[in-house]
Amino acid sequence: MDDNQRDLLLKESDRFPPPQGVRLSYGTAGFREDASVLLSTMYRVGILAALRALKTGKLIGLMITASHNKVSDNGVKVADPSGGMLTQDWEPFANALANASSSEDLVQLIIEFAEKENILLDGSKSAQVLVARDTRPSGEVLLDAAKHGIASIIGVVAHDLGILTTPQLHWMVHVRNKGLKGSELDYFHELSSSFRCLLNSKPNNSELKLKDWDNQLVVDGANGVGGQKLEILKEMLNGLAIEIRNSGKGEGVLNEGVGADFVQKEKIVPLGIGSQDVGIRCASFDGDADRLVYFTVPSESSNRINLVDGDKILSLFAIFIKEQLTILAARTKATKIDFQPTLGVVQTAYANGASTQYLKELGLEVVFTPTGVKYLHEKAADYDIGIYFEANGHGTILFSDNCISVLQPLCWELSDVSAGSESHKAALRLLAVTRLINQAVGDALSGLLLVEAILQHRNWSIHKWSELYQDLPSRQLKVKVVDRTAVETSNAETEVVKPPGLQEAINSEIAKYPQGRCFIRPSGTEDVIRVYAEASTQEAADDLATSVAKLVDQFLGVGSSN
Repeated sequence: MDDNQRDLLLKESDRFPPPQGVRLSYGTAGFREDASVLLSTMYRVGILAALRALKTGKLIGLMITASHNKVSDNGVKVADPSGGMLTQDWEPFANALANASSSEDLVQLIIEFAEKENILLDGSKSAQVLVARDTRPSGEVLLDAAKHGIASIIGVVAHDLGILTTPQLHWMVHVRNKGLKGSELDYFHELSSSFRCLLNSKPNNSELKLKDWDNQLVVDGANGVGGQKLEILKEMLNGLAIEIRNSGKGEGVLNEGVGADFVQKEKIVPLGIGSQDVGIRCASFDGDADRLVYFTVPSESSNRINLVDGDKILSLFAIFIKEQLTILAARTKATKIDFQPTLGVVQTAYANGASTQYLKELGLEVVFTPTGVKYLHEKAADYDIGIYFEANGHGTILFSDNCISVLQPLCWELSDVSAGSESHKAALRLLAVTRLINQAVGDALSGLLLVEAILQHRNWSIHKWSELYQDLPSRQLKVKVVDRTAVETSNAETEVVKPPGLQEAINSEIAKYPQGRCFIRPSGTEDVIRVYAEASTQEAADDLATSVAKLVDQFLGVGSSN
């Protein structure tokens, strides 16, 4: 590090002293905290993103958002060159950077890390970081601090993209690093054109007597950025009548009584949706539009909803992808191109057991990872086509570069030998999905359009979709403990390996309940152990969760569970 770089870092970092008594940890969601204590963190993550850009020689993204959290919170996350999350190898450095107690300590950390990673800090290289924020009032001042951090590394500049959904920023990083155009208008054009392509490739035997599918859709935008962006996108769509509630332009508060997280957890009607919407297909985004769930309002007399969560979105996508691959597998032998992609479905232990059973009965390969999108995404990338979703509505479909590179010429070849055939249309549909779905990260906007295209393709109502399988009743509890690290798990967090004897005791409880399943895992943020239980009835699931929570108390708790 030359003197100019050192002096610049010391001068700028003194403007953003760290808050006292706050310790932050970088996780799947990046850093999140009350916005009032995040100024220093934003500045330092700006430095992190700048160093990552110099290291990779590629565009890096920095997004300011707290997703589904309350409006007073905020956060920041870094997007790697692929458009995916920051590599886990850099997370320890991110933590050290955020928690450095002084400017001198901060600079020393940067010097040591730059030497370890062979990053030259002499201004000889240039790089760029794309930055954006959601609609939170705190976003503007925090973004300014992040831009100061980026500018503190000589040669790196910030390109401010304004207010975006989180998935839009990830998509822009992904496509621009491939040398493609990646403006917001390009994003909208990609989604709308691929959606139209899917609608135009209906099965040959379909006269489309639309008895079940209905083009009416009500979307809860969580009073966030997603509703605003959908207002723009819907003007570019045909064949779908979208009514947007909680768009963020009215009096509603971001994520308060609205949005995907509220709907999925509480299972009650969000604000802005009511008796006039009984029976209509409804969807909810979260605050930064990276989660999506569907639901219906079954009656005027109750505020309960019928939820169609991420597990059922995954199932719908899996059915459609498998159908297209089956059609292509039976294609005419006149084609010379070999196309036999591997297809895998990735879930966490929180996926409802009924969904896992359903997917396996379809003949699909289902694998599990620990909780966290970064684990799901990484595992999905092992397949030519990998589908992952969490029940909370965050997920996507990944297509390998090799899969896409074979699919495009196959489409051309089928056009030559059997244009308009079912196999040709299947190839066109898959190709359209690769463009419609956001392969960098879960995206409520692109996911919504893919759901709608598939429902119309299959001529399904939301009620028929919802009846694919019946969820097993479940219950989640948490148990306060002195030290959450006393619990260690294996097998995608479904088995306890420490403390000894606890898993055997849990197994004994599970055996008492028909269709019983239960696992525990330590929280990533607080000293609690989370308990998840399923069984054939709600009463049984409640009892199983309660009995296992008591076991956790006995083995290592402090006597209070809730």
